Amino acid sequence: MSITGSWQRAADGAGLLSPDGTIRATIFAEMSALAEATGAINLGQGFPDEDGPDEVLAAAREAIKNGMNQYPPGRGTAELRTAIAEHQKRFYGIELDADREVLVTAGATEALAATILGLVDDGDEVVTLEPFYDAYGALISLSRGEHRTVTLRLPDFLPDHDDLRAAVTDRTRLIVINTPHNPTGAVLPLDTLELIVELAHEHDALIVTDEVYEHLVFDQRHIPIASLPGAWERTLTISSGGKTFSATGWKIGWITGPAKLITAVLSVKQFLTYVNGAPFQPAIATGLALPDTFFDTIAGVLKQKRDVLSAGLSKAGLEVFPSEAGYFVVADAAPLGYDDAVTLCRELPDLAGVVAVPISAFCHDELAGEYSSLVRFAFCKRFEVLELAAAQLARLGR
Repeated sequence: MSITGSWQRAADGAGLLSPDGTIRATIFAEMSALAEATGAINLGQGFPDEDGPDEVLAAAREAIKNGMNQYPPGRGTAELRTAIAEHQKRFYGIELDADREVLVTAGATEALAATILGLVDDGDEVVTLEPFYDAYGALISLSRGEHRTVTLRLPDFLPDHDDLRAAVTDRTRLIVINTPHNPTGAVLPLDTLELIVELAHEHDALIVTDEVYEHLVFDQRHIPIASLPGAWERTLTISSGGKTFSATGWKIGWITGPAKLITAVLSVKQFLTYVNGAPFQPAIATGLALPDTFFDTIAGVLKQKRDVLSAGLSKAGLEVFPSEAGYFVVADAAPLGYDDAVTLCRELPDLAGVVAVPISAFCHDELAGEYSSLVRFAFCKRFEVLELAAAQLARLGR
C-alpha cells in the first residue's frame, strides 16, 4: 500500500519506509511474530509476564464494578492527578498544582506525541539521544521538525558533552532526553543533566524528559531533570504506570510541567485519544501511593533478573554491557562472529529458542553500522523464564 503526506513523513521518521513507498513492519513486530511462530522465548518486547501488585489490580476491578466505565475528565481524574502531584513531591520534592500542571495521557507515547506535535513547528530542530525510542523519529517527522541526534558512546552509552554542545543551537526547539534510557539501560549522570539545563537556557530551548523507568534504577536514585536549579520553568516531564506496576496494557501515562506548557500539550492531546482508561486511573493512583518498600523491592528484583540474564549471555560468549536501570541489557554478538545483529536475531529462534531485537532498530542508518553487532534483550520476565533462556543461549558458545 502506498502512502503519502503526513503518514509518509511519520513512516520515514520511524525508518519504516521502503524504497518503493510502502510501509514495512517494524523489527519489533517481526521478532514478536517470529516468537509466536516458533515458540521461542520472547526477550524482544519490553513487557512483563507477571501481573502487578494485588492492591492495584483490585482497585481496577472495584472501579469497573462501581460503574467507572465512561469518559473520565479530559485532564484525567482528580484522584490520579492528585496522586501524581503527591508522588512528585514525595520522591523528588517537586511541588505541582494538580489542576493546572498535571495531564493524564494514553501512555507515555501519547504524551510525547501531543508534546512534539503541539510545540514543534516547520523547521524547528529537536535533539534526541541516539539510539532512541522509535516513536521519537516518527513524531518529529510528523511535526515537520528536523531531527538531530547525539550519539551515546560505548561502553557506557553516555553522550559526550562536546557533542551535546554542538547539537543544541538557536534553532533547537526541544531537547528530548530519556533517562533511564531505552534501549541501553544507561542513566544520565548529574553533570550531563546540568549541562542540558545550561544549553536549554543558552539557546531558549525546552526540555522534554521521558522517565518511564524512574522507579527501576538499580544502584542509585533517579534524578528528574525538572528538580535541578533553573530547569522547572522550561521542562515537561513524562512518565507512566505501565512499567512500574507491570501494567503496560493499561496505557496510563502522564505529563507534568508549567501550566502554560501543559495547556499547549492539552490542545493537541484532546484531539488524539481525548481520554482513556477510566477504571485504570484510580488503580494507578492506588499504586503511586504504595509504600517505599514496594518501589525499593521492584528495582531490587529486576536487578536480580538482569544478573541472571547477563550471566547467561556472558556464558554464551557475548560481551555484555552494564545496565543501570529499566528492562533491558545490551550485548555484543561480534565475539561469536556475528557482525550483523539483524541476521543473528532472525536466526536466534532456531539457534537458541530465544527472540531479541538489534540495537540498529533504534538508530538512523548513519549510526546503525557502529552498533551493527549489538542486541537488546529484555529481562522483565519470570526468573524461570530467564533461567531457561540463559540455558538455551549457552548453545551459542558451543
